[in-house]
Amino acid sequence: MTAGRSGLSDFLPIAVVALALALLPTGLTLAGSTGTLLNLAITILILSLAAQGWNIAGGYGGQFSFGHAAFFGMGAYGQAVLQARLGVNPWVALPLAVTLGSLVGLGIGYLAFRARLRGSYFALVTLAFAEVFRILANAAPFTGGAAGTLLPLDVRPANFQFAARETFFYLALVMVVAVLVLNRLIERSRFGAYLVAVRENEDAARSLGVDTLAVKLKAIALSAAITAASGALYTQKFLYIDANIAFGSWISVEALLAPIIGGIGTVFGPLVGTATLLGLGELAKTGIHAAFGSAIPGIDLILYGVLLVAAIAFAPQGVMGLVARLTRGGR
Repeated sequence: MTAGRSGLSDFLPIAVVALALALLPTGLTLAGSTGTLLNLAITILILSLAAQGWNIAGGYGGQFSFGHAAFFGMGAYGQAVLQARLGVNPWVALPLAVTLGSLVGLGIGYLAFRARLRGSYFALVTLAFAEVFRILANAAPFTGGAAGTLLPLDVRPANFQFAARETFFYLALVMVVAVLVLNRLIERSRFGAYLVAVRENEDAARSLGVDTLAVKLKAIALSAAITAASGALYTQKFLYIDANIAFGSWISVEALLAPIIGGIGTVFGPLVGTATLLGLGELAKTGIHAAFGSAIPGIDLILYGVLLVAAIAFAPQGVMGLVARLTRGGR
């Protein structure tokens, strides 16, 4: 019985966070929000999925990728092409797009890991694949070429479109919470232990009988699937996608930086990091606009760079590590 209670207690923080986020739309309504903050919250949830996906391969498994845009873009274009070009129902297109992203991740991972690529070599290979996909999507007719793909506006739940923004918020929240639970289960599983072993010393893990190739392939496939789900949700939210959005370096930067800022290899790190990056970026844009009467292009990227340097210098384990350290200090 004690073990059962301990197991359930592992998921209690996730339940608390999920409840707090579920109450957010109501709180914003009571505060008289115009909807801007709710749109920001939806974007944070969507992009945190990409960060959570990166965290499985990069945070737990130590396979740092600079090209998770490849998987985000596959999910985004998979959703858009299946829905707009082939007439597939959006609810059916979503799992198909996620599967497509996972298969692409499996293919890239197999080519890279079979060649024993690690560290910066693996990172550059993923970056190269993302750029190749961007060029191809920008030229291919079935993706809409440089003009991109526009999804039809049809506000009905059957078409994955909702009259109330709160509905989309809750849908994204369910997916984020599901991945949080998945990450917690991975941490408590043998697969999670294998991932950490590969991250710490792959050669030692292999000598102890761990099938490192299989472990890394599972990690990259799962990571790509979650990131592809983020891309599919992004397309469905904004109803438009093009090559620079889907396969642009911006999403690779977001997916990489958020776990580092929030806490790499932790359950809540990607979500906290995404909220920190996008929240402070929005505050910086709003503050600059209020002070000077116009926006300064790239101010959010400058802020990201400052946050990255600050995290490396003062909180190498991210916000979650800093909170844990302060909590231990308080005790």
